[in-house]
Amino acid sequence: MTWDQWLVTAVGLGLIPLIVWFFWIKRAAGSYATTTGTHQEVLIIVKGGYTPDTIIVTKGAPVRLNFQREETSTCSDTVMFPDFSKSAQLPEGKTVAVEFVPDNVGEFEFTCQMGMLRGRLIVEDA
Repeated sequence: MTWDQWLVTAVGLGLIPLIVWFFWIKRAAGSYATTTGTHQEVLIIVKGGYTPDTIIVTKGAPVRLNFQREETSTCSDTVMFPDFSKSAQLPEGKTVAVEFVPDNVGEFEFTCQMGMLRGRLIVEDA
């Protein structure tokens, strides 16, 4: 092999851990809700997706997810939590709270009405 082939191979091998971290390890991590008063609370920015897109809460404690929509796409104007029978309209530039009490441990999806934007709510035991 020539030196440029060695260089390309070395760079490619060096990028593998970065790719694994970005697509699998980083997505597996979640944001823990902060307890404020009586609620577990998180601010979620809606702009091309949900940030953070994985939220971790504790079973049995009231949850308040504050969605702040910072885009005009019609896809993101509604958020739905089918497992909790909750949904909310998200007007642009406003913060909207979605409140509920998670009674079951597990992973639950939330989406826009088209299913293009997706997030996960992980409910853990206390």
